[in-house]
Amino acid sequence: MSLETVKADLAVRAPDLSVMVTDASTATVQLAAEVHGVAPGQIAKTLAIRVNDAEFLLVTRGDARLDNRKAKAAFGGRPRMLGPDDVLRLTSHAVGGVCPFGLPGPLTIYCDVSLKIYDEVIPAGGSTHASVRLPLARLVELCGGKWADACEVPAA
Repeated sequence: MSLETVKADLAVRAPDLSVMVTDASTATVQLAAEVHGVAPGQIAKTLAIRVNDAEFLLVTRGDARLDNRKAKAAFGGRPRMLGPDDVLRLTSHAVGGVCPFGLPGPLTIYCDVSLKIYDEVIPAGGSTHASVRLPLARLVELCGGKWADACEVPAA
């Protein structure tokens, strides 16, 4: 169960963090923002991407969109979003609960620079009803410390 892998991963790597499980769905950015009472941008969504033969994750703010030009410059090729089956294979998380925790194996993870306006972010927690609230610096640390500039955010 994906929620359990996230809890087990955080118990080892970040025992001070906990997974919040809610009755209400957090499967979309909008739903998660409503449940947690934050702006959609503060929800850290995790995208599974393929560039050439490389598969990796990009954690970005909830209201950002992958920008093909910026992503191509950041990752050295045209990005392709993975479909639900490949996302599940790569992360062990179904769409709606994809996060950078509890992964089945080593995986490159980038954090998009668009997240830098937030001190605290809320990524999913491995299921459509789970999230993890944590400081941005801690998220970046747990993801391996790699930054990328691959997304566009809505105009203010």
